Amino acid sequence: MLKVKFDILESTCVPLPFENVDTDQIIPARFLSATSREGFGDNLFRDWRYTKSGEKNREFVLNNPDFSGEVLVAGKNFGSGSSREHAVWAIFDYGFRAVVSSFFADIFMNNALNNGLLPIVISDDFLKKLSTLVQNKPGTKVKIDLEKQTFTILSTGDSIKFAINPYKKECLLKGLDDIDFLLSMKDQIISYENNKSVVK
Repeated sequence: MLKVKFDILESTCVPLPFENVDTDQIIPARFLSATSREGFGDNLFRDWRYTKSGEKNREFVLNNPDFSGEVLVAGKNFGSGSSREHAVWAIFDYGFRAVVSSFFADIFMNNALNNGLLPIVISDDFLKKLSTLVQNKPGTKVKIDLEKQTFTILSTGDSIKFAINPYKKECLLKGLDDIDFLLSMKDQIISYENNKSVVK
């Protein structure tokens, strides 16, 4: 069972306007030994959040008290590199529920959808407008409506539709992973199997 159902989310945003952010930057390989999903958020963007001596890097956005929220506004080509699922675990465990970009690596996108994190693909122009607005006005709020598949900047009214796999959309809306989804269809599966046996 996923931790939360995803329906409508209104939140401020955290801007990370860097292109080509790979999974090793999201969660460095030295932190992959743990088997539980909990605790990975502590090391999200570890090498950017902290200096080599372990001090917080005050220049990095996650250490800036002006920015907070459940929506990460990333740059183009987010989640490239190795296929580590831990990258999604780290983002989710930190508290983000959605990541916005104009392009995601396929494996990262699938891992996100399988773990309750909504990856939203928007146009380059809309992403540029959103990122600039959030950086200049840290309190900028957005609204994500998964049912309608819309992403809206509340202060301006600018809105855009986004695509999502219908099956993954249903899983997110209901807070189900693949196993839970199959279990929810147990009666239909049994009925189908019984009918198939009768036909034979």
